Amino acid sequence: MQDRIFDEGRFETPNASRYLRQLCKHFAHKVAADWDTERGRVALPIGPVEMVATPEELIVTVAAEDEEGLARARQIIDDHLVRFAHREHFSELSWRG
Repeated sequence: MQDRIFDEGRFETPNASRYLRQLCKHFAHKVAADWDTERGRVALPIGPVEMVATPEELIVTVAAEDEEGLARARQIIDDHLVRFAHREHFSELSWRG
């Protein structure tokens, strides 16, 4: 098994904790997820997703075995946040990679 690669995305919002909980609750219907108000972890089949909510932003770290999987993980998170954060006109996280 090869090493996983990672990417980190950030979304400046005062509602980070709410979005973290929404994402985790949503994914918990299909995969393992655990969370509190400041941290969350989702076991996507592609690779784990770690989330941290601060008063100013949501920080999401995705992992995958290759670039294709990483791109898919970013897309999954972005697509769900587009729906959950529509009032803030969210379009995508600011990803490092």
